[in-house]
Amino acid sequence: MKLNELRIGNLTSRLPIVQGGMGVGISMAGLASAVANEGGIGVISAAIPGIHEPDFATNSARANIRALRNEIRKARKMTDGVLGVNVMVALTDFSAMVRTSIEEGIDIIFSGAGLPLDLPGYLVEKAKTKLVPIVSSARAAKIICQKWLSRFNYLPDAMVVEGPKAGGHIGFKAEQIDDPDFTLDHLVTEVIDALKPYESGHQKIPVIAAGGVYGGEDIHYFLKLGAAGVQMGTRFVATHECDADDAFKQAYVDAKEEDMVVIKSPVGLPGRVIRNDFTEAVNQGKKKPFKCPFHCIKTCDSSKSPYCIAMALGNARKGKLKHGFAFAGKNAYRVEKVVSVKELMTTLMEEFGRAAAESDVQKEEVYRRCNIDLGPGTRVPQKCEDSAWLF
Repeated sequence: MKLNELRIGNLTSRLPIVQGGMGVGISMAGLASAVANEGGIGVISAAIPGIHEPDFATNSARANIRALRNEIRKARKMTDGVLGVNVMVALTDFSAMVRTSIEEGIDIIFSGAGLPLDLPGYLVEKAKTKLVPIVSSARAAKIICQKWLSRFNYLPDAMVVEGPKAGGHIGFKAEQIDDPDFTLDHLVTEVIDALKPYESGHQKIPVIAAGGVYGGEDIHYFLKLGAAGVQMGTRFVATHECDADDAFKQAYVDAKEEDMVVIKSPVGLPGRVIRNDFTEAVNQGKKKPFKCPFHCIKTCDSSKSPYCIAMALGNARKGKLKHGFAFAGKNAYRVEKVVSVKELMTTLMEEFGRAAAESDVQKEEVYRRCNIDLGPGTRVPQKCEDSAWLF
């Protein structure tokens, strides 16, 4: 099996790998441009990008717009590859971040943490930006397609399906996270099937698998399952080009499996993090509600929140992990060292190649047991094809 290109509308990335958008300040111009230069799709996070701007405390809206604009322009100077911006629906300044991204001519907007039902309405005449929702269920995929078609005569240019092994805020109830009915492979196949009725007469909607995709063998598995590509976040944190402080990256390297925990975030959603002293203090009730001058997330109630999620993530990004924590995917403990994006992409392709070669051997063995001559023109009996489809 070949590692194919990923096509989203008239855009083509050489590799079917999307680098997940990671706030606050984790995936900015440095990481996004490096990924795009290696043939993937690099993504800048629009989640509070201006938190370290000098005027953030007095005018966070202006600081965020300026910071995002600067990051997009900086990335454009560093790469000719495909670039995206991740804009969470839950952001208070969602509209401003979307408009800024489109004004700057970003290739793709990825949008989740809520249903981006109004997203096509932001497109202006001659805008070339592609729109890619992030969903956690086939139901959400259907709702978006129905609403976009009826209101804007527009269908998603692709769809990211994010499973419960993702890092950061997770779009699942606590009891669904380990439920086998909500595994990523189930969700991907359900969304692929849900999109088929909307593809008749229209261009195919590529499905991108996300949440727990770690190695080349995972990429092979999900492409074989029918996904057009994968989105990966955790692996790209442990790269030299990642925009976070080295101490943040080292937290991934040092993490053990038991350190990967799910917390209740102040914004009302489960969040997967690397456990540390800060998260333990929260669990023990040692953090108290605070006064918030930002209100960056619509669902955050600062009068009841034991800490500011923006400040905690911003501190962590700067390496001040005593005053914050790192969001991370379930497989972050598997990270062994920090490498370059180029080294990571090479490793992923090598792992994919080994997985593909192994699956070919296994498939041939299944056919052999069915006494199938694999010569030209051979028609494989359905029962054997069903046994071998996943190899």
